[in-house]
This record gives sequence, C-alpha cells and structure tokens, in this order.
Amino acid sequence: MSAPQLILASASPRRAALLAQIGVQFQCEPADIDETPFSDELAADYVARMAREKARAVAVSSDTDVVLAADTVVVLDGDILGKPGDEGHALAMLARLSGREHAVMTGLCLRRAGEESEVMVETAVEFANLDLATCKAYLATDEPWDKAGAYAIQGVAAVFVRGIRGSYSNVVGLPLAETHRLLVDNGIATALSGAVVAAPVTDGRPL
Repeated sequence: MSAPQLILASASPRRAALLAQIGVQFQCEPADIDETPFSDELAADYVARMAREKARAVAVSSDTDVVLAADTVVVLDGDILGKPGDEGHALAMLARLSGREHAVMTGLCLRRAGEESEVMVETAVEFANLDLATCKAYLATDEPWDKAGAYAIQGVAAVFVRGIRGSYSNVVGLPLAETHRLLVDNGIATALSGAVVAAPVTDGRPL
C-alpha cells in the first residue's frame, strides 16, 4: 500500500521549509477560515481551534484524508498579538515586548480519515530592551509584516532575543519534535523513517 499523501494546510513558506527540512513529502493548500478570536478566548484554546478548523476545512476541499494544520500566536499578559496592521500597530507590539518575556504558542492538528490528533506547544522568549530607533529600523526591513508579534526570530529580529526556553522551531511556526511525533504516529514518512531504534550511547559506550 502506498504512503498517504499529506497536505499542509498553510500558505506559510516558513512552515513549508521546516516540514521539508525533516524529509516530509507534502503539498500546500491554505485554509480559508475566519481567524477572529472569540470574546475572552484563551490563547491556548484559540490556537487549538484554529489548527482544528484549518485541518477540517482543507480535508473537506481536498482529495486526501491526511491534513496537517498549525496556528501560531505571540502572547503577552494574556493578550494575543497577531500580525501588525500598520507601522503604529507594529511599533506598539514591539514596545510591549521590549525587555520582557512572552510566550509563543502553536496549536497542531493532524487529521486522518476523520480522526484528529492535537498538540499545543509553548515556548518562552525573552526580549532585550528595544529603543524606538531600533524598532523603526527593523520595520524598514519589511520582515515583520506577516509575522505574529511583528517579529521573525529566524531573521534580523534574532538580535532582539536575549533568551529562549523551549522549542526554537515553534517560534518560527512549526515545532518539529512534536510535528515529527504526530507524523510518525500516523504513518507519514520522514527522513528518519525506517531508522532502527538502538540503545543510546555516550562516548561510544551503551548507557
């Protein structure tokens, strides 16, 4: 039996690059859904719902029964910081993130034959203090406009990051350890498919 065809329910080139990095064969099909948060909806509930709704929407419109969807948000003081709408909005978000620790949350949903597996991953990111001139110079790079929280950790904004606890790839948009586990558990081939599980070693000696 041939391996199932996976669809990534996303238009994000960053998610596509991360998924390709671990050797997955897939096609991209963005989901057309309303991404407005519900009133008083918690960030963790929001990303889980968005991932679930994206997976369901693409599963209905495609001819495959295996869909992977993800949604990532930046969260500070319980507020969801989405993509900036204009320069003022972006500057306000960067000012709030300056010198503080915030959370990056990603909801994952893998849908196969009507069954859904879900994971939520959270990473803590600490920013250095940012002055107005630095923020304006960053906005001039055109990097932040389609990014949650108005920054891209894999780009110029790496210089803002003083510390990180948790998955780096989660901050980029797709937590790879958790994604890989979901794929393997659902029979999707990766670069490590067929690997033999052996005893761990240290300095060439089995533990």
